Amino acid sequence: MNSVKKKLAQGGVALGSMVFEFFTPGIARLCANAGAEFVMYCMEHTGAALETLKPQFALCRALGIVPLARVPAIEYHFVARALDIGALGIMVPLVDTAEQAERIVSFTRYPPEGRRGAAFGFAHDDYQGGDVLEKMRAIHRRTLVICMIETRAGLENVEAIAAVPGVDVLWLGHFDLTNFLGIPGEFTHPRYRDAVKRIAAAAARHGKSAGYMAADEQLGREYLGHGYRMIATGTDQGLLQNAMARLIGTWKTPSASA
Repeated sequence: MNSVKKKLAQGGVALGSMVFEFFTPGIARLCANAGAEFVMYCMEHTGAALETLKPQFALCRALGIVPLARVPAIEYHFVARALDIGALGIMVPLVDTAEQAERIVSFTRYPPEGRRGAAFGFAHDDYQGGDVLEKMRAIHRRTLVICMIETRAGLENVEAIAAVPGVDVLWLGHFDLTNFLGIPGEFTHPRYRDAVKRIAAAAARHGKSAGYMAADEQLGREYLGHGYRMIATGTDQGLLQNAMARLIGTWKTPSASA
């Protein structure tokens, strides 16, 4: 069961968090207490290894919060191994074509639907026995596949990527996309704003969801308004640093009554 995948498939909004820095025993509980429905653990930019993420996935699953992994690249050994150790979905960066999206989906499915290697009685099935065919069907139903649209080629092919069966979410990689469009960090540029709308529209046309990581409240509301239905807070280190800076700033500013 993947409550986030089910909610998105029904047209709902799923809210969660991304973890880049704080791979601690308490982070899953903190996210759950804050109301997060999922935690996306990043391997791409952090150097985090699967050995680090495995206990995090177990903690999430025990709390009823959906654990997801952003893997570093379009490679079988990243995708399948992240799923085998307990992730309920994967995010893959730099997806340029429908063919790449099809490969990614194949890594998450057992034959004949894909090419994922079979191993049961492990973390992904809670070390339990049971009917293998039903396990495979259940895993196919629950696994969330997120393709990041963050290159010029990915944007040009976004309709074809969205049409790939098994792709659930098109995730806007906002900073990389501005880089590839030749407008680094220009999030108000017309080309970027058009891309934001284009990704959301492609997702909606093909019955998929669009996703985005919002750094603050205003951005979250803005992208929900654009039709993005999977929103993550982040980055974890940025949230902590900004909250700390605001608090320390209030102590440094003399009060009006002083």
